[in-house]
Parts: sequence; C-alpha cells; structure tokens
Amino acid sequence: MDTVRSLVQPITHNLPAPIRDLGVSIVGETCYKALLLDVDIENTECVKLAVSKGLGIGIVGASAVVKVPQILKLLKSKSAEGVSFLSYLLETSAYLISLAYNVRNGFPFSTFGETAFIMGQNVVISMLVLNYSGRPAMAALFVAALAIGAAALFAENVVDMQALSYLQAGAGVLGVASKVPQILAIWQEGGTGQLSAFAVFNYLAGSLSRIFTTLQEVDDKLILYGFISGFALNAILALQMVYYWNAPSAKARGKRKEVVPVEARGSSTAVPKKGPTTRRRG
Repeated sequence: MDTVRSLVQPITHNLPAPIRDLGVSIVGETCYKALLLDVDIENTECVKLAVSKGLGIGIVGASAVVKVPQILKLLKSKSAEGVSFLSYLLETSAYLISLAYNVRNGFPFSTFGETAFIMGQNVVISMLVLNYSGRPAMAALFVAALAIGAAALFAENVVDMQALSYLQAGAGVLGVASKVPQILAIWQEGGTGQLSAFAVFNYLAGSLSRIFTTLQEVDDKLILYGFISGFALNAILALQMVYYWNAPSAKARGKRKEVVPVEARGSSTAVPKKGPTTRRRG
C-alpha cells in the first residue's frame, strides 16, 4: 500500500485547480483529502460515497441517450406495435413528481438527474406512439397537461411540501404501475414488437444502481421503496425480452396464417376429372 501511495500522491497532489475543485464538489473536502491526497482506501465510508457518486454520474450520463434507440426504432418502423402509451403516461407523470420533489428538497443532482433526461425522452416517445396509433390530437393535449402539471409542482404557493410528499408517495405507486401495462402488452402480443431491448436492460441496471446510491446518499424511504419496486418489475420486463427475443408479434402471426400453403390448396384447385363419355353410333 505504501508503494501505491508513493506512486499516486505526486500526481494527486499536483492536479490542476479545476480538476481539484470538481473532485471536491463531487465527494466533499473530507473524502477528497482521504481518497486522493492521503490515498486512504481503507476509509470505507469515503470509498462507498465515491462509488455511489460514480454510479450516479454514470446513470445520469447514460440516461441522456437511454431511450434514443427506442425513439429511432419507432421512427424507422412508423409503428407503435408492442409499446404501451399508458405505460409511458404513468411513468412520465411519476418522473415529473419525483423531479419536483428532489429539486425542492435540494437532493444531490447525481441521485436524481436521470429523471429529467428520461422524462424528456418519454415525452417524445409518447407523442410518436400517439401519432402512429392514429391519435395525433391527443399528443398536443398530453404535452399541455404536462406543462400545467410542472408549473403547479414547482410552485411552492400552489403545491406545498407536505402535499408534494404525498404526491411523491403516489409517484412511487405510479412508477411501479407504469410497468404493468407494458408487461401485459408484451404478453398479449406474444412478442416485444417495437420495444427497445437497450432501454429495457439499461433500466434494469439503472434501477439496481439507484437502490445503492439512494441508500448511500438520500435518507428517504419513499424514494428507496420506489426504486426497489421498480427494479422488481424491470426484472420481469427483462425476462420477457429474453423469452420473446425472436418471437413474431401477434400481427405477424396473423398475416402468416392468412397465407395458405400450396399443398393445402392442391385439393381445392385440382382440375376435376371428367366422367365417362358415350359415343354415338352413326
């Protein structure tokens, strides 16, 4: 350990000021000194905090593109098959409430930042699903309702903290409930349709990581229980994705049934045999 410390300390003690300030802003002065200046990796509290911060920053960074594959898949196929609008409606509503709750409580951005990025992508996906489902007018109504809800949730004179706490408890239920319509849609379709595997598996990893970061940095049971429940249902979605990986959708199976094999048509299209003819005698 002393050898490692002697090699690392000349570097960590001479970091540029901007990098040092960034490190302090992430883990705090105490843990920055313990981990980077003293190179004390036996300080378990600071190590756990650093891991939590690293995971949090990674989740926030990944969240900026986590649903881009889903958006591209919808745009390419011009179909919303297998994607539940109700699921996205519930999830977006839950994320909007959680975003307001975290911001107004002053929690570290690394513990909830992905909420804002994913919510924005959810809005785009919801509008595409409505458009490809033949309900473009509802897309405008959906965006307008979200804007009104956001204005109310972030205004302290409209929704006070006690009311927002109750809404956050409900948001946890909404977040869990949002997975149910998607699970049912996959089961009814018998396939995953246009659902993005990248988004599903990233959600699973993200919700598991969020359990750890919440335990380390946020002393709030409402948020913790929401992530635990979300992880359980994300696991079901991931299992469905694996099970139905190459399964055709219900629509595709229906088209396949309409095509009757040539062999099956042979009996109905065969030329009927002519009966015996009688010859006239002249």
